[in-house]
Amino acid sequence: MIICGIDPGTRFTGFGVLEIGSASDRYINHGTLSPKGDDLSLRLKEIYLGLVQVFETYQPAEVAVETSFYAKNAQTALKLGQVRGVIFLAAAMADIPIFEYSPSEIKKAVCGYGQAEKEQVSNMVRTILHLAPDTIDSLDAGDALAACICHASSRKLKRLQR
Repeated sequence: MIICGIDPGTRFTGFGVLEIGSASDRYINHGTLSPKGDDLSLRLKEIYLGLVQVFETYQPAEVAVETSFYAKNAQTALKLGQVRGVIFLAAAMADIPIFEYSPSEIKKAVCGYGQAEKEQVSNMVRTILHLAPDTIDSLDAGDALAACICHASSRKLKRLQR
């Protein structure tokens, strides 16, 4: 089964794609959508179109998204909510179910510590997926792959509990 993890952001939205279900998870690809300009509506459009392309290319069966965190700045939190809305719309239009995980759940699944820094998360993602040190080119893509790993672990745990 192919899954896609997404780390939402207005300037950088990371995505990661894994195949799960075999003996180990297999890395497929990752990337960062980097919309240009200051017009939020145009950035949201670019994120939407970029995700539509990712979903068409990789045909994920499920999407794992990092939930909103509590931002100190209300404007930042609102903009992040709008990005999440675009992510949900793109997935819904492709009939892909979404699973949400908090930043601390994702960090705990990957690093064993819910307060890990972004660099620690990317390093552990590289280790878990057996990737070369310079493979992951952005922390946002690393977080998206971490969301995939978290979701894969969650699915395996639920299957064992049955």
